[in-house]
Amino acid sequence: MLKHKVILVLLDGLNYTVAQESMGHLGALVDGGLGHLYKVKSQLPSMSRPLYECILTGVKPIDSGVVHNGVVRLSYNESIFSIAKAQGLVTAASAYHWVSELYNKAPFDPVRDRIVNDESLNIAHGVFYQWDDYPDEAVILDAEHLRLSYDPDFLFIHPMNVDDTGHHFGFDSKEYRNSARKVDIYLSYFLGLWLKEGYQVIVTSDHGMNNDGTHGGLLSCECEVPCFVFGKAFSFDPKVSIEQTQIAGLCLDLLGLKHDKALPKGVIGG
Repeated sequence: MLKHKVILVLLDGLNYTVAQESMGHLGALVDGGLGHLYKVKSQLPSMSRPLYECILTGVKPIDSGVVHNGVVRLSYNESIFSIAKAQGLVTAASAYHWVSELYNKAPFDPVRDRIVNDESLNIAHGVFYQWDDYPDEAVILDAEHLRLSYDPDFLFIHPMNVDDTGHHFGFDSKEYRNSARKVDIYLSYFLGLWLKEGYQVIVTSDHGMNNDGTHGGLLSCECEVPCFVFGKAFSFDPKVSIEQTQIAGLCLDLLGLKHDKALPKGVIGG
């Protein structure tokens, strides 16, 4: 099995249709044959912390026990981070502090846990933030600093502004669409470089947004999310599909690691 370095970008709160219609740079890469966009249905409830756990462990919320955003504790499941660490790979994350609480230490102490360089932790190198309006551009710049400084095998990047904007203005708003356009521009600064340097890049979301300015239910605007894949390892086959519970296994396979996580069939092709 070939081993690749992987960057997983989770754009919090991004609906599939908004991603498809508003993200011009990612769309140009897809149109140019350099990537593919899959529609993924989120697990339930369509809420953030339960779906971080789902995406990073492959375990449904009803099985993980992380069934709402107020569950503040370490994950009980093996994650991409813990499996990579156990098999000698380097992990890093630029992410919202709930990710630190799931995989490093809980509860989050911003003095102790905001900047992390500790190889004993599941996420060895991290910049974690606790503000929903912390700029997406800063999250991506923090991630690039981690990449250049520590050369991680697995890098997780997690901006929050799309979700924050959706809570303020709702799904069908120019503000929500424009927040997707902005983060698309910020990703354009680095995505080409990452691909040129051989990274396999996945850009997805946890959940979408509704016109009440929230999420958690079963509406398509809440549950349909994008999953862009970029890199030479992918088949770009439009006939295959990806489940949200399979993203962890997909990342672990790309990293060349031994695992027992669920996998999508036919997504990796090169």
